[in-house]
Amino acid sequence: MKIATYNVNGVNGRLPVLLRWLEQARPDVVALQELKAPDDKFPIGAIRKLGYDAVWHGQSRWNGVALLSRVGAIHETRRGLPGDPDDTHSRYIEAAINGVLFGGLYLPNGNPRPGPKFDYKLRWFERLTAHAQGLIDSGLPVVLLGDFNVMPTEKDVYKPERWLDDALFAPEVRAAWFRLVDQGWTDALRTLHPDETIYTFWDYFRNAFARNAGLRIDHFLLSPSISGRLRAAEVDREPRSWEKTSDHAPVWIELADDPPGT
Repeated sequence: MKIATYNVNGVNGRLPVLLRWLEQARPDVVALQELKAPDDKFPIGAIRKLGYDAVWHGQSRWNGVALLSRVGAIHETRRGLPGDPDDTHSRYIEAAINGVLFGGLYLPNGNPRPGPKFDYKLRWFERLTAHAQGLIDSGLPVVLLGDFNVMPTEKDVYKPERWLDDALFAPEVRAAWFRLVDQGWTDALRTLHPDETIYTFWDYFRNAFARNAGLRIDHFLLSPSISGRLRAAEVDREPRSWEKTSDHAPVWIELADDPPGT
């Protein structure tokens, strides 16, 4: 099973890029972030023409997440994280697909720090961690994937000294990441590429992509019952070079169909 995550930075404005990539890469399951579209404007018709079904949690102009599948029915189990009934941001969607539970997420950016947006980011991270513990405790095969807006280590950011005060690299945020991972999750890209420089995002400004001045903020976390099926994990850099593209690149992993030894 090939699984991908892609922050599209506007699903309708970047629709030609998304469709081109879907047709070229043919992932089985995809999590999208930053739809920036209300539910009734999600381009389900164009996506279905490529053989995918989808569930989505949209929001006008901001946020928005979706899960796509071409390998089986999508059984939605949750939209929105528990823990704050007043949170109206469309940042989390969860569904079972082909025997695996997927949690697609778009964690808040949190800038400027300090401030209300940063406080919201930390609270959202706490809610995610509480929910993720329940997923771990269930023993189910779970993949948490999406734009986490955190660079866990200095290997994940170009010139880390320039990011010390940023909400994506703040000590509190990195500590929250490791509290989450320490529940038993496997960071798929780092597990297979422990020492490599890996980026998933390059700003539009200052020729960042050409200089490879990037960040690794798009992640896959695998629960213990599925981590043994991990076979590959890569960043698909090519779409980042296309015209009118997102500032993120798609990231993908491959899972074996069956656990080792079966």
